[in-house]
Amino acid sequence: MDKPELLAPAGSYEKAKTAFLYGADAVYMGTAKLSLRSRVDVENDELSKTIEYAHSINKKVYAALNIYARDYMYDEVIKQAKLLNKLKVDGIIVSDGGVIETLKEYAPNIDIHISTQTNVVGYNSCKFWHKNGAKRIVIARELNKKEIDTIMKNKPDDLEIEMFIHGAICYSYSGRCHLSDFLASRCGNLGDCAQSCRWAYNLYLEEKNNPGNLMPVEQDANGTYILSSKDLCLIKELPEIIKMGIDSLKIEGRLKTEYYLATVINSYRNAIDDYMKNPQEYDYRKYLKELEKTKTRGITTFYFNDKDNKDFQEYEGKQYNPNYEFGGKILEIEKDGKAVIEIRNRLQLKDVIEIIIPNKLEPISFTIEEMWDIETKETINHINPGKEGQKVILRLPINIEKGWILRRKK
Repeated sequence: MDKPELLAPAGSYEKAKTAFLYGADAVYMGTAKLSLRSRVDVENDELSKTIEYAHSINKKVYAALNIYARDYMYDEVIKQAKLLNKLKVDGIIVSDGGVIETLKEYAPNIDIHISTQTNVVGYNSCKFWHKNGAKRIVIARELNKKEIDTIMKNKPDDLEIEMFIHGAICYSYSGRCHLSDFLASRCGNLGDCAQSCRWAYNLYLEEKNNPGNLMPVEQDANGTYILSSKDLCLIKELPEIIKMGIDSLKIEGRLKTEYYLATVINSYRNAIDDYMKNPQEYDYRKYLKELEKTKTRGITTFYFNDKDNKDFQEYEGKQYNPNYEFGGKILEIEKDGKAVIEIRNRLQLKDVIEIIIPNKLEPISFTIEEMWDIETKETINHINPGKEGQKVILRLPINIEKGWILRRKK
């Protein structure tokens, strides 16, 4: 039984470094203007830096070029293909057949990964893409475990399979959606989704014979989140997934914070490693405890266990765990246990802080007893993130390293 790759999102070079620090084997990033997260498309120099850094520590980078390209976009597609070939990216995630043909010509040395946007739901489709140059398939999120197992037993032997195990899901077919385009003139299939499914809606019933008499459908003060699904979490099902022989386990979230990445990647890294060492003692609950500290809409196994499962609907509009938030990131280490912290939320004396330690599941907690202004070095009682890159000096209770993430407990 081989250990699967843990694949994490990276919306920037800094996020990629955080992902690698907390245990990701590989990251996936957007390409300039041509991925499905245009708000976090990575400029070419950032992508280049990330690939160089990843290869220096024996890690991998996959680039997303997975839009459905209009004809006028192909000059840019060719430009990006040539660049990715030159940078020696480890794989290109793609969904459009025309783009695939372009990659074969202009990036012939790079592996082609078929995006979940192509909605691959069976081994016959896997065989088709394999014949057309695919090295890896990112299977649709709508599959159950029986269907996934059938794919694994019937696919070409040298075709890799990647699947999502954690993160946002939606009501459309693996993200192929026009709702945002209809409501906000922002096309999700061109990387500019407004996430209209996450909006609150006011829904009413109107009696046909009594027009204007509107009766509200179930809602709270914020409306009804009838289109917003919960987030996928397959931490409990991880042993079954590993036994199937899945090659790569994928976490969604290029828009997420470094805090989210550190928590989720670290949890799955420990879970995978612990299971591989001692399968009989795998207990998903301790990893789930950490995962539930992140920003989430509630969690679901979606269709993995039961194709008739309806427990992915999210009517409450819950957006986060109110008990925890991003505290900060360690930038520099000073003498006497002090460190320079880039803060992400208000910090004050007596706050309880958790240090998320790479490759260790349980965080270390401490209470802020002292803090110092970064400019004057004088003691202060609190600090607010009034500007980007706001810093403070804290005394930490253990030996720490640059890049570690702090979590604030409310």
